[in-house]
Amino acid sequence: MAVVSLQAPLWRSIAAFRFASLGYAAILLVIRHDKYAHWGWAWAVLAGMTTWTIVSTAAYAVPERRTRSLLAADVIITSAAVLSTALVQYANSTRIGVMPVTATWLAGPALAWAVVGGATAGAAAAMVIGGCSVLLRGGFQGTALDGPIILLMAAVLVGYISTLTARAEQALQRATEIEAASRERERLARTIHDSVLQVLAMVQRRGAEAGGAAAEIGRLAGEQEAALRALVTGGGQVLSLAGELDLSAILVGEASPQVSVVTPAEPVLLAQRAAEETAAAVRAAIDNVRRHCGDSAKAWVLVDDEGAEVSVTIRDDGPGVSPGRLAEAAAEGRLGVTHAICGRIRDLGGSADIDSTPGVGTEVRLRVPRSSARP
Repeated sequence: MAVVSLQAPLWRSIAAFRFASLGYAAILLVIRHDKYAHWGWAWAVLAGMTTWTIVSTAAYAVPERRTRSLLAADVIITSAAVLSTALVQYANSTRIGVMPVTATWLAGPALAWAVVGGATAGAAAAMVIGGCSVLLRGGFQGTALDGPIILLMAAVLVGYISTLTARAEQALQRATEIEAASRERERLARTIHDSVLQVLAMVQRRGAEAGGAAAEIGRLAGEQEAALRALVTGGGQVLSLAGELDLSAILVGEASPQVSVVTPAEPVLLAQRAAEETAAAVRAAIDNVRRHCGDSAKAWVLVDDEGAEVSVTIRDDGPGVSPGRLAEAAAEGRLGVTHAICGRIRDLGGSADIDSTPGVGTEVRLRVPRSSARP
């Protein structure tokens, strides 16, 4: 799946700005040659600026090359070009506010930092370059702060726009992933004709009518029908750009005539490993209900997004567990609850609480932090 980059226009705009600034600096050198004590050296500085603009623009065009080293080099070279003005201009020209040899070209690194690191990074780069400009003018006097303040405001604005663009890019990518998953489900629904579901429904109905061993086969057919319908009509597992899965979408597939699953309307996103391990713990709890509570027992799964953590509650209407029975089972080497449920959640840095009253049923409460998990 192709990744759409909404920041690409920002980088093209910065490149266009820097090349246009070179042209402006050259024009100023021509019309203000009388302000320079070493006019030839000023052209040499401009040649160096041109070379660096070509090199940096080519590097910034490749996302993998937008490293801290390149950005730092950009600030250092630009600052050196600004300060070189003190050597090529007359001292009086610098003090009265004649533009440095760089002209507006000095804004390039601050804008690049803003696109990569946001408003804070852009502001920091702008302060470094603006400080060089103030130092060149001999301190905070006259209009010495006008240019640096404008540069600072521009960097903050571009950084804010870049942050919004990055968020929009992630949202667009997520929407694209969801659309692709929806198309795949539609293709799957066409492939798995309704006749398959009708056969499973018929087996369930006939099994219930026949009773005995056939009733068990009918019950299993009903569970498979429900799972298959959830697969072709419900949400599939879509891994987001941040490497997260929707826990709700995974657990909905566990719904059956005996198991009810209630989830929030919005996706409940967890890191991939945390989502998969939590779902496995929930399945283990449901399996315990099936094995120990009988075919008629029902279970309810409630998913709740609490912000910093996600909780999943599994309740059943079975006979419950007598006090101390879980500890006895663990001592006997039957570690289903200890390992398959509690162990999984502990490894994620969460907690698992089991509350059971004989004759009332059992409640398993799982809590998984979003900042997950131990490696």
